[in-house]
Amino acid sequence: MAKYETVDAYIATLDGWQHDVVATLRGIIREVAPEALEAIKWSQPVYEINGPFCYLKAHKNNVNFGFWRGAELEDRNGLLEGSGAKMRHVKLTDTQSIDRDAFAGLVREAVNLNLEKGDPTKGG
Repeated sequence: MAKYETVDAYIATLDGWQHDVVATLRGIIREVAPEALEAIKWSQPVYEINGPFCYLKAHKNNVNFGFWRGAELEDRNGLLEGSGAKMRHVKLTDTQSIDRDAFAGLVREAVNLNLEKGDPTKGG
């Protein structure tokens, strides 16, 4: 798997709908959480405030928009998938599937949970 030094470099390698989906999601995250640290970790864009709260991962047939504390999020729109103890994600295949308000709410709630409970990768 390719290694990227920046999120810009990661996005630059994507084509078509994947590029558009990742760029749009990145915009929502930066709008809602402008203070978030944006970095490439685990070969994908990761966003952190008091630990990681969400990530973007382009796959062949979809883009995952994932949340470390996804199981704790109030998913009012039924967007999140997954069955693990903590993490959940949304699978996207086009920009028309992006619900800006719903995703902004998930980002906001994920940040607040990290601020309240601490770094989810360290037991917080």
